[in-house]
Formats: sequence, C-alpha cells, structure tokens
Amino acid sequence: MRIGIIGTGAMARVLGTRWAGAGHDVLVGGRDTGRAAELADQLGGRAGAPRDAVEHGLDAVLLAVPYAAAIGVVSGLADAARGRTLVDCTNPIAPGFVLETHGGPSAAERIAAAAPGASVVKAFNLCHESVWRRTPTVFDGRPLAVPLCGDDAPALDTVGHLVRDLGCVPLNGGGLDRAGLLEATAAFLIGLWVGEGADAQAIAPPLEYAGIDPS
Repeated sequence: MRIGIIGTGAMARVLGTRWAGAGHDVLVGGRDTGRAAELADQLGGRAGAPRDAVEHGLDAVLLAVPYAAAIGVVSGLADAARGRTLVDCTNPIAPGFVLETHGGPSAAERIAAAAPGASVVKAFNLCHESVWRRTPTVFDGRPLAVPLCGDDAPALDTVGHLVRDLGCVPLNGGGLDRAGLLEATAAFLIGLWVGEGADAQAIAPPLEYAGIDPS
C-alpha cells in the first residue's frame, strides 16, 4: 500500500516503522522537513511536507499530530484529502483526563468535517506508542485488539489490513458517530493507568464470564 503519514512524533515513528517493515510504501510529511527526512531515513521511506504525505497516501493517510493542531492541519489539506482514507489516532484529552470535546462532536467527527471528501477512521488511539513497539503485539497469548470507528466500508477494510500487519485484530466499533465513545474510553483508561496506577484490564471480565451470548 501507499501510506502517507502526517507528523513526526512518536506515533508516526512507531507505526510508520512497522508498516514500512511490512512492505508498504511510506512517505512522512512534516512541517519541519528536517525532522521528516530524519524519520523517513530511519524507517526506510521518503519525506516531504504534509501535503506530500496526503498526495502520496493513495491507500491511507495517518494523521499523527497533537489534537490541538489536527483541525488546522486537516483544513489546509482538505482539497488533497478528497477520496483518501484518513486514519485519526488523536486523543482530545485535557488535564485531569477529561475530553476537550466534551459536550460537542468527537475529534474524529470534527476532523471529518474539516475534510469532507475524506473517509475518516478512528483507530490506534487507545495505546501508548511503547505498546506498538512490541513485536509481536501479544499479551498473555492474546493479540491486541484495535477498535475501528468509521462509515466507509472500503476505508475500514484498508485500516483493518493495516491493523493485521501489526499482528493485531481489528474490531468493528461502529460508525464515526461512535468515535466519541472510543475517545472517552481512552480518556478514562489513561486516567486509570496514569492517575491511579491501576490495571485497567481488570475492570472487564473475559467474555465467557460477562453474561453475554455473543451469538
């Protein structure tokens, strides 16, 4: 696949490295072209500006910038993003582990509104970048599951493929209107992990004990 990555931070680095390692053609686009070139050299891809990343990403474009910058970045690239699968891994989390979007549309929905011709998929926002560096991404024999929220079936299929390339399992989280639930889950879990030092996995029983018939 041809994948564009907007951003040069930790998530851009780790996901870009693993996708390039899986054989995908990756271009890193950053406002700081020097940092973009450095990262591209490390992962074996190419570098350019954010617009170059969008134009390159015929199959998918990862938006890996802080949420505070995301809307402005996407708005400036809306023309180039038409027809693209735009993967949103941002977390709109403010101090105190609360949502910056509280009372309004989710971050993913706002990003979609800023790029109305793109197919936005919310994904990869629940785990710290250190988790994605694990190879394989397996815990106690169980591959990590990655929830996806989006409205476009082909875009979801593409992102699901990229999830599997990480050795993970894609989960259908519903339409983009449910992305706010996924973002709220991130805020809640991060608050438990960081604020309380808690094992957040312990709050949910295994499926066979949840009292739910999956059939």
